[in-house]
Amino acid sequence: MIAFKPSDIVRYLDQYVIGQEDAKRVLAVAVHTHYRRLSLRKTGGETGLDKSNILIVGPSGCGKTLLCETLARRMSVPFVTADATSLAQTRFVGEEIEAIMTRLLERAGGDLEKASQGIVFIDEVDKLKTGASGTIRATSGESVQHALLKIMEGYPARFDNGRVMDTSGILFICGGAFVELERIMARTHAFGYIATMEGEDENILERLNNRVKPTDLFEYGLIPEFTGRLPIIARVTPLDRNMLARIMVEPKNALYQQFRTLLAEEGVQLVISATVFQQIADLALEYKTGARSLRGIFEELLTPVLYSVPDQPGIKAVHIRSLFEPPQFLTRQMPESEGRATATPA
Repeated sequence: MIAFKPSDIVRYLDQYVIGQEDAKRVLAVAVHTHYRRLSLRKTGGETGLDKSNILIVGPSGCGKTLLCETLARRMSVPFVTADATSLAQTRFVGEEIEAIMTRLLERAGGDLEKASQGIVFIDEVDKLKTGASGTIRATSGESVQHALLKIMEGYPARFDNGRVMDTSGILFICGGAFVELERIMARTHAFGYIATMEGEDENILERLNNRVKPTDLFEYGLIPEFTGRLPIIARVTPLDRNMLARIMVEPKNALYQQFRTLLAEEGVQLVISATVFQQIADLALEYKTGARSLRGIFEELLTPVLYSVPDQPGIKAVHIRSLFEPPQFLTRQMPESEGRATATPA
């Protein structure tokens, strides 16, 4: 796994994730260091290399889960996700965390050693308030944090069949939107004395001022012990119109390519104008859910196409020039008219 340098990991991420360059570099270095540590531990050469779990901060729908999934795929390790809010809604949080470890073991095909080197992504940790969650059967956010701390610190996971999994090598990545974080940082960061120093690198000063401090996270109800187990912080930024449009076209598994492949199986070529992707991006911005809404809009756009194509074997191509115009179906009318096609609306 350590054969991949951080730059190799970033290049792999670039194939699937649009933008988020800073977050990619932070994650690549953290993951490379983590698995290098595990390799050194196996050979008995580890010298004070403690595990550093990761916190990803940024709005919903901006690629936090996708980044983690892609990292796990690059490193060929099992990967599972969980929501902190779901953990807080259960009465027995320990059992839920055990269920997460069980899923990780299943993803590893029952291989304890492989599972013990996996990646666990826990989203919505910013919603783990220290007070009670408001329902009798629920667990307080602080109790969830303490339960997560045990497993993040390497507490063995025990299964019903008596098997025990070492969790000290599992990389935990937590995520959250942390709404209004910028406002909190503007109030709590006080690097004015640094900013007045002459000859300092402005990029370093900017990084210092933009770095999320543990004290910033306390305002969301996270306890010091929990934030202390998340020393590496990566930040993802909101997606703009251009990035949303690119997401549908450029990644290896882009939506456009998926549907082109699907229709190609029917012998139909799908052609969508660049204008359409910009229009879809505009709608996604209006919905304020980031990239999450792209598939729904795309599916709605192509529903007439996917409905008509199976019933009309003569269709050879579909052109979509606007989100607000019907698709154009290009059909061949007769065998002898090779090269001649007629366009009909949906």
